[in-house]
Amino acid sequence: MMLDSYGRKINYLRISVTDLCNLRCKYCMPEDGISKLCHQDILTVEEIVKIADIFVSLGVYKVRLTGGEPLVRNGIIDLAKGIGGLEGIEDFTITTNAVLLERYAKDLREAGLNRVNISLDTLNADKFADITRGGRLSDVFKGIEAAKREGLIPIKINVVLVGGFNDDEIEDFIRLTEEEWIDVRFIELMPMGEAIGFNSEYFISNQSILERVPALTKVKSEDISSPATYYRMPNGKGRVGLINPISCKFCENCNRIRMTAQGKLKLCLHSDEEIDIKTALRDGKDIEAIILNAIENKPESHHLEDGKYISKDMYRIGG
Repeated sequence: MMLDSYGRKINYLRISVTDLCNLRCKYCMPEDGISKLCHQDILTVEEIVKIADIFVSLGVYKVRLTGGEPLVRNGIIDLAKGIGGLEGIEDFTITTNAVLLERYAKDLREAGLNRVNISLDTLNADKFADITRGGRLSDVFKGIEAAKREGLIPIKINVVLVGGFNDDEIEDFIRLTEEEWIDVRFIELMPMGEAIGFNSEYFISNQSILERVPALTKVKSEDISSPATYYRMPNGKGRVGLINPISCKFCENCNRIRMTAQGKLKLCLHSDEEIDIKTALRDGKDIEAIILNAIENKPESHHLEDGKYISKDMYRIGG
């Protein structure tokens, strides 16, 4: 078991397998996309699995694959098999925009994946095409149905609230939790990368959801490290989660560490500090010692409330 200097148990590793994406969401990705990195600049499938294995041996039992969009990564099924086969992992998940999920759901399930989180900011096809700069909502719905068929559940839908764009759909998203075994989690727009500058204009506090839908009742979450506070509609099948990184910090229960596609460890999502584990691995250094030293130096909290924002976009970090 890994403990940081504040006594927090670090048992959750989020791995960005690529910074590429097949959508161009306005608050995340530049319109022209990004330059593809050279092959040697990113971790190989084998290197990712090796590093994940070391983390698992140190006490990590939750692993999530992220991007960019992880399903555009070459060798994603081999990667899923490698991590899914590690002894000690109890929760193996992926965050995806679901555009390619219909194609890969069966193989991911057979590789050992347990469930999926799906990023989806609107249920309106025209608005989806607008904010993603050309995406098709029908592809996402097909992906959701494929995940259901393959038992990649519970499905969690992550919704970034953007004022003037999707705040009129809050009730529609919540309705999904009444009719389906789906959790919908509303996430406050964070001042990162492409979102810096227009954050204050489009920011909506999650408190407005509770004011708009007073029928929501708070429910106890078994996972105290979860960033979401959960609620449920009367007789609802799923839950409504509120993730408030701006208006309500949850750093005291942070149990996670991130690794970028370029092999950099990030101890805090909202910090520019990174530790180059890729070079260390290729130089034959003691990765276990580097990880343990990194955990010891994990910061106590972020400082978004002080206006200390990072310039890196989420797709370069891993959601």
